[in-house]
Amino acid sequence: MKKLYLNTGSFDAVFNNLKENFGGHLLSNANEYRLTIKSKWATGSISGVRFEKEMSYLNFDLTFNQDVNLSVESNPLAPVFFAYCEKGNLLHGFGANGAVKSLKEHQSGIMSNSSAINSVLYFESHKQIQFSLIGIPTNLNAVENADFAFQVKKRFTNESRNYLYIGTENLKIGEKFQELKALPKQGTVRYLMMKNILREILEMEIAQHSYNYLTTFEPILNFAAKQMTEVKKLSEIGFGHIVAPVLSFKRNLQSRVLKGKYLELEPYNQKLAS
Repeated sequence: MKKLYLNTGSFDAVFNNLKENFGGHLLSNANEYRLTIKSKWATGSISGVRFEKEMSYLNFDLTFNQDVNLSVESNPLAPVFFAYCEKGNLLHGFGANGAVKSLKEHQSGIMSNSSAINSVLYFESHKQIQFSLIGIPTNLNAVENADFAFQVKKRFTNESRNYLYIGTENLKIGEKFQELKALPKQGTVRYLMMKNILREILEMEIAQHSYNYLTTFEPILNFAAKQMTEVKKLSEIGFGHIVAPVLSFKRNLQSRVLKGKYLELEPYNQKLAS
């Protein structure tokens, strides 16, 4: 079994550290990164996008040649991670001796770690794993949208400073990640539409894990309209096709609020890793 250690910090530092651990070829363009790996340890890719101080997105598509433990140190920005497993089985624990929880195919989860205990990811050899992480920093002195970050922190952190919740299978979230893959390969419009889709995924994640999210997370409802204005300024070509899903999504949410109805969701039950 190979044991690896990942230092956290800037996006540059994270990807350079991943390259040191796994080898491969790293490309970066503006705020996007892609590490293509073909080494004795693994094959596949790790890609990511940073949205300044608002959020970050990481996608892992890897097959390891032996069992691997990846120990990830806690981040000074104290991010809450929204995770989705597209393929395979992702195992997570707090510390080397902590209880290990499994995020299975098509399941989503929420995790945070602001303690001195590292998060540990476990990967099985010769089994393809595909999963995505959306990170929301909750250090209120270093974020752009402090109101939203405060609400995320309040809901998804606790006194133990180690938090893990695993939800049920959610194919709709998987469909949104497929939309991300279908976006144009480069350009500012891609960047803004990616941000919109990630925000929609956050809506779904919060809806799944918290039955009263519509009132608690009100700031997120106005985000799509603001971003659509920015996209329209950049390009009028095919604008209706690009933003129609976002408009529909916002209308549906507002309609539910006006009717005074909430989504039918399972009650929120917090689960902590031991």
